[in-house]
Parts: sequence; C-alpha cells; structure tokens
Amino acid sequence: MDQNHSSEKRGITMKTNRYILLLLLTVALFQGCAFSRGTVGDTITPEAVAAIHQGSTTRTELLHLLGAPDRLFQLNGRDVLHYYRYDAKAGSLLLILLNFTRLSIKSDDLFVVLNKEGVVEDIISSTRTNGLKFRFWPFGE
Repeated sequence: MDQNHSSEKRGITMKTNRYILLLLLTVALFQGCAFSRGTVGDTITPEAVAAIHQGSTTRTELLHLLGAPDRLFQLNGRDVLHYYRYDAKAGSLLLILLNFTRLSIKSDDLFVVLNKEGVVEDIISSTRTNGLKFRFWPFGE
C-alpha cells in the first residue's frame, strides 16, 4: 500500500511539474518588448524663426511663413500665436500580468506676440526635441 501511495504521489507531482513547466513556457512565449513614437504638430525650422523680425513682420507675413497657428489666445489685448511640435517616445516591457512603460515627451514651441496693429512685438522660441531618446528601463535613469 505504501508503494502504491508513493507512486500515486509521484504521479501527482509529475503532473504538477508539467503544469508549472507549461505555465512557465507560456509566460516566456507571450512576453515581449515594444517601442513606439509619435509626433504632433509641424516642424518649426530655425530658418522660419530667423525670418520673423520684431517690429516689422506683419500677421499676414507670419501666416504666409508658418501657416495657421496651433493655438491663438489673447494676452493683455495682444494676440499670441502659438506653434508647437511634440515628440513622444515610449519603450515597454510587456509581461502577462505586469507591464512597464517609460514615456518621454518633449516639445518645440514658438510664441509670437502681435501688437494691436498686427505687427510682431515679441518672439519666444524653444527647441527641446532634438535630444529625445528612447529610454527602455522604467526605473530611474
């Protein structure tokens, strides 16, 4: 009887080991990595920014040079035209029950302030998307 019970217990253990092995194999096969990238807005070239001159460029010239702004708002009675480009990169580790993603977003912005006569009063620009890198590891740098 002891031998019968022992072989029955061994059969259960082997069956359990097979299920565990099958589960581990499934987890190993259905995990992976993903990389994605997205942009919003048009590229703002340094040449276009250099062609805008304070005190002389008009609204019409600005619209001809850059097109319609992405945003338009008023600030102290002046029109502010905002052009932007966002760049996003993501690296992901995809597991069965747990997923990790690291998302990096940077933007290039151009703000052009027009006075009440429609002439450029101020230009504020920044370019930060050039150095954007994929960062895969989700914990720290």
